[in-house]
Amino acid sequence: MQLDEKKKIVEGLCEIFSKSKVLIVTDYKGLNVVSINELRRKLREADVEYKVAKNSFLIRASEDTDVALIKDNFKGPVAIAVSYNDPVAPAKILMEFAKDFEKLEIKAGVMDGKALDLNAIKALAALPSQEVLLSMLLSVLNGVPTSFVTALSNIPKKLLNVLQAIKEQKEAA
Repeated sequence: MQLDEKKKIVEGLCEIFSKSKVLIVTDYKGLNVVSINELRRKLREADVEYKVAKNSFLIRASEDTDVALIKDNFKGPVAIAVSYNDPVAPAKILMEFAKDFEKLEIKAGVMDGKALDLNAIKALAALPSQEVLLSMLLSVLNGVPTSFVTALSNIPKKLLNVLQAIKEQKEAA
């Protein structure tokens, strides 16, 4: 491979690293082609890239990016799962896949400039999806004005009840 080709690969990886919301490093040693293709298909459906590259390219591309925090994990046969939109999707898919295929090892990850260990990735995978979180937020935001309107509509009713009680008290006296 020519030096120009290597530089293009490293530049492409560096661009991927800088644009990603979350990046997870996996060790795929022992997986056959069919299972890797199945994993790639599942990740692709969730708009997640799964790339295999030489460790030296990954280390060089990680310089000056947040991925440099985990460059020690670029040893042996590694692949990276990268998401530009939803940080939960790759963690969910990889953790689910690792249950069925124990040979897939999740090593580490990076999100928002912070290194993620396996426990953090498991916690990330336990979160609801982005769509569910947005629907929960909308229901909360919708509930506040509804409660406010209900509270405001109760004020005139309570005032009328008080006035009615005063009227009845004066009539009785």
